[in-house]
Amino acid sequence: MKNRVIFLMVAVALTLASCGGGGSQAGKQKQVTLSAAGATFPQPFYNLAFKKYNEAGGPLINYGGIGSGGGIKSLRDQIVDFAATDAFLSDAELAEMPGKVVHIPTCIGAVAIAFNLPGVTELKLTPELLEGIFLGNIKMWNDPKLLAVNPGLVMPDMEITVVYRSDGSGTTHIFSDYMSKVSPVWNAQLGTGKALNWPAGIGAKGNPGVAGTLSQTQGSIGYIGFEYAFAQKIPMARLMNSAGFYIEPTLDSFSVAAASEMPEDTRVMITNSSNPAAYPITSFTWIILYSDLAYGNHSREAAEATVNTVKWLTGEEAQAIATSVHYASLPQNAALQAATLLKGITYQGEPILK
Repeated sequence: MKNRVIFLMVAVALTLASCGGGGSQAGKQKQVTLSAAGATFPQPFYNLAFKKYNEAGGPLINYGGIGSGGGIKSLRDQIVDFAATDAFLSDAELAEMPGKVVHIPTCIGAVAIAFNLPGVTELKLTPELLEGIFLGNIKMWNDPKLLAVNPGLVMPDMEITVVYRSDGSGTTHIFSDYMSKVSPVWNAQLGTGKALNWPAGIGAKGNPGVAGTLSQTQGSIGYIGFEYAFAQKIPMARLMNSAGFYIEPTLDSFSVAAASEMPEDTRVMITNSSNPAAYPITSFTWIILYSDLAYGNHSREAAEATVNTVKWLTGEEAQAIATSVHYASLPQNAALQAATLLKGITYQGEPILK
């Protein structure tokens, strides 16, 4: 009887050890909760990817889509484990951060020009027309300049309502970066930024807010993350690119725009690509985090979970999820540079990835 009791005690001890002591890295991470915030542009990808990673044994990740500006502020205030932005930090913004910041590209998306126009599902726009519409100089849908680019299209006698982002937005940064490259007038009047002094239109918060406003407002036009317009079936314009071709926003036209050199710090804008097949308002989007994750009350476990999460996000499994929700996957050079940067992230000066 005594030997039987001892056997049962050993069996229980071994079972407990196998459940709690020597589990996989993913199993350990599941006990960790991470906090992240930022861009709404890649949020459909992040929401699905983080959910699948957690279901596979990874950490629980609470991601708040508060716009790139809000994400950058949250990282600067050191209240998140990582942030997300569609606008890489400038040298001046990097200098304001309390620690060195690393940019990890996660996928490629595009800013679509979506519109709600009764009876119209196809529209071609040039840089000059975008300038006129968004600066408030082209006010009617049946303006002769619009009709000249869209011959045979019956346009209603209706005022144009521009919809723009009211919050600090990487989507705004991407769109205005493109417009500043193709329009000297735009560059002089509004320039490039996450928030602009719009001369006309109505503001909406986040890409979901812009999508909702466009859907509900006849005669409206706005810039929006491609996935949001696609999901809500809002018509999108074909845009004239730098080679003079009218290009639809598609994964293929995003990917060719990203076929360019990647700097070591990955901070590069790929709008207005010279590739004749490229959609012109295309961009990387980034996860940003500190190069040393021992700040505030951050534990080593949280630091390890953060790096492993971002590493997984740039790998093949997560990149397949990105394409399933209409983002283009990272080109090889971007993925390799992301891996190199992640190897340099430390906790109290010691590399996290071995």
